[in-house]
Amino acid sequence: MTLSDDPTLDEIRDALAPLVAANAAFDGWTATARDLAAGSAGVDPDVAALALSDAAAMIDAWFAAIDRDMLEAVPADRLATMKVREKITTLVEARLTLLAPDREALRRALAILALPPNLARAARLGWRAADAMWRAAGDNATDYNHYTKRATLGAIYAATIAVFLDDASEGQADTRAFLARRIDGLMRFEKAKAQFLARVEHRPSLTRFIGRLRYPAV
Repeated sequence: MTLSDDPTLDEIRDALAPLVAANAAFDGWTATARDLAAGSAGVDPDVAALALSDAAAMIDAWFAAIDRDMLEAVPADRLATMKVREKITTLVEARLTLLAPDREALRRALAILALPPNLARAARLGWRAADAMWRAAGDNATDYNHYTKRATLGAIYAATIAVFLDDASEGQADTRAFLARRIDGLMRFEKAKAQFLARVEHRPSLTRFIGRLRYPAV
């Protein structure tokens, strides 16, 4: 990302995040990694410190960059021709491809996010990634399906990353096979859930009955 002559802090954050990740494999998610990134981008180190104040902020910015790059790597017109299973698989695999050059930086990032002060942020970042993938796949659910889909995909993505970090197979073949099995399970779950809801949709509901008592039709 090329910075303008007078960039905002958000633009600096976006530009520096991938550069910090490239340095984090050797220097960790530290001020050293951030200052090296700032130097290569021509950004004043003090300004870089404002944009990326600590390790968690650096990791957050990097993951946001992965979210954006994923959508660029798999544009909407390409996804439009796919079935849901293929969409989700393709999006996760695009993320793995983007993360592959910085696998050690990812390992260090996850170790930092696993610390107690960062657990809430880690959960938000996982949710954000799952939400970005489901939205790209065309999901527009607003009921509880919105939450169950993202929670399930988030768990699958986290498990896949754990395999990915230690995968020495060519082209991460073992990770991709693991992902395929988990996505297959996700699709079976979604199908079973839809069938169950279709069966119970018109059954008597205590909640609906109580609702009618409280709010009778006019």
